[in-house]
Amino acid sequence: MVAELAVVTEPLPKSQVGMTIEVPAELVDATYERVLNRLASRAKIEGFRPGRAPRQLIEARIGPAALREEVVEAIVPEVLQQAMRDESIDPIDNPDVEVLELERGRPARLKATITVMPQVTLGDVSNLALPDTPAVEVTDQMLERRLDDVREPLAEVTPVEREVRTGDVAVIDVEVEADGQVVESESRKAMEAELKEGVLLPELLAALPGTFVDEQREVTVKFPDDYSEPKLAAREGTIRVTVRGIKEKVLPELNDELAKQLSGGKHETLEAYREAIRSDLEEAAKAMSRMAREQALVKALVDSSQVEVPDALVEKELATQLESMERSLGRQGLRLDRYFEYVGKTVPQWAADERPDAEARLKVDLVLDEFAKRERIEPSDEEVDRYIDEQAVKDEELSGRIPEVKKSQTARRYFESRLRRLKVLDRLAEIGGVREPAKP
Repeated sequence: MVAELAVVTEPLPKSQVGMTIEVPAELVDATYERVLNRLASRAKIEGFRPGRAPRQLIEARIGPAALREEVVEAIVPEVLQQAMRDESIDPIDNPDVEVLELERGRPARLKATITVMPQVTLGDVSNLALPDTPAVEVTDQMLERRLDDVREPLAEVTPVEREVRTGDVAVIDVEVEADGQVVESESRKAMEAELKEGVLLPELLAALPGTFVDEQREVTVKFPDDYSEPKLAAREGTIRVTVRGIKEKVLPELNDELAKQLSGGKHETLEAYREAIRSDLEEAAKAMSRMAREQALVKALVDSSQVEVPDALVEKELATQLESMERSLGRQGLRLDRYFEYVGKTVPQWAADERPDAEARLKVDLVLDEFAKRERIEPSDEEVDRYIDEQAVKDEELSGRIPEVKKSQTARRYFESRLRRLKVLDRLAEIGGVREPAKP
């Protein structure tokens, strides 16, 4: 369809465009004729062969309202596509269309509301207000903790007859209760648990020291929203622990011989091994500082930029997140509706809770994508290939599928997107004049 359409556009909030379209009467009449011909060819009217019934009879049988509806379905998509093409409008969602006028012999008028990609106004990268990021100092305490960690697999675990102490391995019976019901899937008998930060819940880590065999401790815990057991997710529960045994962990003595063993023969002395461990910790600390500075720079750019995230993009982000959650629950043998039943939420309630985070993620993506366009950051095919090779060194599964991954357009887009983001961060740091962390 090629026709002279009269189109008036106006910007609307939330990255939408309003469009009023006037369709020539000739096109309206031609569409009526086309629709009638199609209906006539299919109509089965007694006394007439298919396609031979008089036009007036067919129209009478269909009725004016049904005929108009058929014409609307035929003309609206064609007119809308041409109008958006003529005005260079690229929608990101199905437009909302209202037919204001449509009858034979007269121009038709349509009104459309179209969501488009938002316009991003970037902040001044060279003038971003960045907080000072103090360096992470590697202390002797951090070094000793790391040396304890590397010796732990070689530790001797010996039963003892005394109270539980931090660092011990306790043999415990665990009973978990929520809403007055014992959650059997989370309850355990004779379970070994090390009293160590990051291993036990903080509440248990605080309650168990000082407990003797056959004594019980009880703590109340607020489980996180994403807890693996749906019956406990986002709920308050009671954990009862009965101590059945106590074991002490004894680390092997640090000496030259052990240092050589732990380093795989790279270091002959304990002193050399200590320095190597300290050096590793310092490199990790520098990496953490760099990451913190990059995150601060991205936040400053996003905060200083102007962008209105369309509702359509947020809805798509939430739908993707919900699909990912459904797949994850499915791998655990759970249904999405049962999960929401357990946590006491509906899908709309979940979406309302997740909406601010989804919108924030999209704003970051939109700002960084706009920055990439402005700086013309686009990885070449050769750079993407090298990046895939580099990632394969760190990923055993990927290393066996390199040729397949490089040929897959979906996989290439994924790695290209990741590489583009890394290049954006590098360029941001370069332009933003990110300072090295200040010495404490």
